[in-house]
Amino acid sequence: MLVSKRVKRLLQLVPGKQRFGVYRFLPFFFLLGGAMEWFMINARIGKETFYDVYRRKRSERQYAARMERRE
Repeated sequence: MLVSKRVKRLLQLVPGKQRFGVYRFLPFFFLLGGAMEWFMINARIGKETFYDVYRRKRSERQYAARMERRE
């Protein structure tokens, strides 16, 4: 219960409740999304980023589809 009260108190501190309602939290989500996107593009885990893995898997699927069509 103590954590719930703290969270409620913290959420009440965000301005704009009267005018924007729950939409007042949108800027936080945009910032969080931007930070996640930056991390996925720039942060290397091992030797690869998320997009390196994504591009490799996509090209492997395209190659497999081409090989299937030829058979």
